[in-house]
Amino acid sequence: MKNKAVLVFLFLSGFLFSQSKIAQIELEIHPNVEYQTIHNFGASDAWSAQFVGKWSLDKKEAIADLLFSTEKNADGTFKGIGLSTWRFNIGAGSAEQGVESSIKDEWRRAEGFLNNDSSYNWNRQLGQQWFLKAAKERGVSSFIGFVNSPPVQFTKNNKAFSADGLSSNLKTSNYVKYGLFLKDVVRHFKDSLDLKFNFISPFNEPQWDWKNGKQEGSPRNNDELSSATKKIDSVFKNYNLDTKLEVSEAGQIDYLTSIKKGKEHRSNQVEVFFNPTSDLYLGNLETVSQKFAGHSYFTTWDISKLKTKREEIKKKLIKYPNLEYWMTEYCILENNEEIRGKGKDLGMKTALYVARLMHADLTIANASAWHWWLAMTPYNYKDGLIYHDKNTEEGTFESSKLLWGLGNFSRFIRPQAKQIKIDYKGKNSLENLEKGVLVSAYKNKDNSIIIVAVNQKETAVQLNFKSTIKQVYVTDKDSDLKLIQHNADKKDVVITAKSITTFIL
Repeated sequence: MKNKAVLVFLFLSGFLFSQSKIAQIELEIHPNVEYQTIHNFGASDAWSAQFVGKWSLDKKEAIADLLFSTEKNADGTFKGIGLSTWRFNIGAGSAEQGVESSIKDEWRRAEGFLNNDSSYNWNRQLGQQWFLKAAKERGVSSFIGFVNSPPVQFTKNNKAFSADGLSSNLKTSNYVKYGLFLKDVVRHFKDSLDLKFNFISPFNEPQWDWKNGKQEGSPRNNDELSSATKKIDSVFKNYNLDTKLEVSEAGQIDYLTSIKKGKEHRSNQVEVFFNPTSDLYLGNLETVSQKFAGHSYFTTWDISKLKTKREEIKKKLIKYPNLEYWMTEYCILENNEEIRGKGKDLGMKTALYVARLMHADLTIANASAWHWWLAMTPYNYKDGLIYHDKNTEEGTFESSKLLWGLGNFSRFIRPQAKQIKIDYKGKNSLENLEKGVLVSAYKNKDNSIIIVAVNQKETAVQLNFKSTIKQVYVTDKDSDLKLIQHNADKKDVVITAKSITTFIL
């Protein structure tokens, strides 16, 4: 009996000791100190929607629910992550060219609406159109049409990629025709589907040479981009379109903020396009959106680069307070000591890596939107939210922790929310960004306060609030955006190791 008593004492002592060892973080929230407006979280339909959108109804409905739904299942779990914008790839027509397109992978070709006789076939891109409608049916109200290459009928080499990578593949004589094509696409979807493209991005990642034939794409020098944008603006204005143009959608965010050696003619784009003293100024055009967009590729490691590159974005926002910054594309392409792009990962490692980036983009760069690259992917790569087999007619699919980790942001931070001030020890220090707990705060239009905590540590951590917590949702190795009921109505909560947790206050 004595031995049993000793064992119980030792167990309780060890438990209490371990509890006392849990690190604690004191949080100070300032709801009245507001920063940028958060418009949306999204992803793109490239390239899988062209095939998956033709799969059996039950499967594509289930995928659409995972991406767009804000509803709950009968058991109280979420059907999906509630993305609030959807990026539609307006194809160049490489799919119609088939093998003659010189794009070997049919999954990376894209159908095009334009016929060779200048008429249109709106029955193309039907798989993608299905997902557009599915997004709208599930409450998505913001849509972006983005173009990797102009229609092949307008390009210099009649291909959907460049011959030499030296200049735009769009013929100068076709600038107006390209504008009219984009106008017709916008009008068709509005008139036929009652679906408005809020933005058109005519020039996706103009920095790269796009001459390898791996996908549709076109390089553009700054002067070409400026000239073409002015022509498109005149077309949109003449036809009274209220769709805005998104320029520039830079392939790497430091091409927005600095002059890049060897790419001087494709960089420093905030100054080039939005400084009124620039010869290539676009900021006064009626249809050009007052924002600049970029992709977070190759700026996420090391941690010093992650932070510095986003501080440079914030400096531009301070200099041009009328502008917003949108992060409009990312997947893991880089290889570093933490992660590699090759090899799909359905687990928390990729989810946490991306959550750290989202935290940095939203709280350091003050991004007003955050978009993942491929919503669906057939590739053995860290590029998708949902993975499926490479079957064009019918296949299987599976979700990832990355999908649900993105949902810790997208499902709760709703359109027109504000980032608000939150203080805690070590906030956005290099050490904490790399290995610590990252906490950000937001206020929705209904005044609900949303806190997202990314715990990169191998151990649990206690967060101490000064306000009562209403609901807690966690994504970790065991849970997918799961409601943790026992943590509600408290002011302090222990979050699990390697987790992403959302609090509603």
